[in-house]
Amino acid sequence: MSNFKEDLMKVKAFAFDVDGVLSAQIITMDAEGIPLRTINIKDGYALQLAIKLGYPIAIITGGNTEAVKKRYHQLGIEDIYMSASEKIPPLNKWLKKRNLKPEEVMYMGDDLPDYPVMDIVGAPVCPADAVEEIKSLCKYISHKNGGEGCARDVIEQVLRAHGKWGFDHRW
Repeated sequence: MSNFKEDLMKVKAFAFDVDGVLSAQIITMDAEGIPLRTINIKDGYALQLAIKLGYPIAIITGGNTEAVKKRYHQLGIEDIYMSASEKIPPLNKWLKKRNLKPEEVMYMGDDLPDYPVMDIVGAPVCPADAVEEIKSLCKYISHKNGGEGCARDVIEQVLRAHGKWGFDHRW
């Protein structure tokens, strides 16, 4: 079995769940019952930087709100799969579209719907507050909770391993 530092070198793309990963687990609802998510600006910076550096990124979420789609489109993410109650079909669609293999993907999830995807990717990772079943599957558990910089944590680790992080890098 490989170690996490070796796995970082194999990562060519990232995929993320939204609720509990890119947003906090506790959300408020507006008067119409639409979830209002909080997001982390540092996660957003890392996502757009990874895209600028050529890493494909997918959002695969069971949620379906225009706000989520708009936020991640603004960061440059083109591959956003909403209403994904089963996450393997959108993952496979994205892998084919981007000519990727599952072992080249780092996927960050936090709860049971993420398990099937995390079981097939090369680098399954999760936030500190993920459920135990997900933690047991992960090769890395961020020290950050969902919505509090966990995506930045893992993206930064990959970019550092690839020599693409820091002030001296020209992006």
